Amino acid sequence: MAQAKISAKASEGAQQQQSGGQLRGRFYRSTSMADRSSRLLENLDQLELRVEAFRDAASAMEQEKEILLEMIHNIQNSQDMRHISEGEREELNLTANRLMGRTLTVEVSVETIRNAQQQESLLHATKMIDEIVNKLLDDLEDAKIRLMSLYGACTSDVPAGPIDQKFQSVVIGCAIEDQKKIKRRLETLLRNLENSEKSITLLEHQKSSVRQSCNSKQD
Repeated sequence: MAQAKISAKASEGAQQQQSGGQLRGRFYRSTSMADRSSRLLENLDQLELRVEAFRDAASAMEQEKEILLEMIHNIQNSQDMRHISEGEREELNLTANRLMGRTLTVEVSVETIRNAQQQESLLHATKMIDEIVNKLLDDLEDAKIRLMSLYGACTSDVPAGPIDQKFQSVVIGCAIEDQKKIKRRLETLLRNLENSEKSITLLEHQKSSVRQSCNSKQD
């Protein structure tokens, strides 16, 4: 009888020890899984920062390429290029073309993730700008005014003139990255228009000076 009680106690103790070991094992495994999950999440957070920095760097390279091409183009079409000898102009154009060719060999593309509505808004905004660009030669001054109204709709600064409210509502529907690109395109167009106006003004001034000189000689 006593032996039976001893055996029962021993069996009960063994079961409790086994059960306690299983609980401790589950507890330790749970803690270890939480630590691993936390470390993995921390690593992903750090990688997300690097991915965004990578995209920002690529976008900056895209902008630098646009700026370089614009600067080379402006040099080739500057008034200074028209007032040098034919040989010098040819040599400078060869250098400019070489630099432009080397710039174009660099391919940088940052794709923007858009939903259907953002894609539609981008197409609409692009179409509105293209319609003005296609009529630049018809009326330069009117095109400049209209482009300035579009640009005013893209900037947080106080606009110098009226804002195209319709264009503003379209741009708001675009992805943030596309909004920045639209603004940069308008800035480039307005700079080119300003340079064109300066060239035209300078050319007209030169023509006027030549006419005055000729009239003075005739007198």
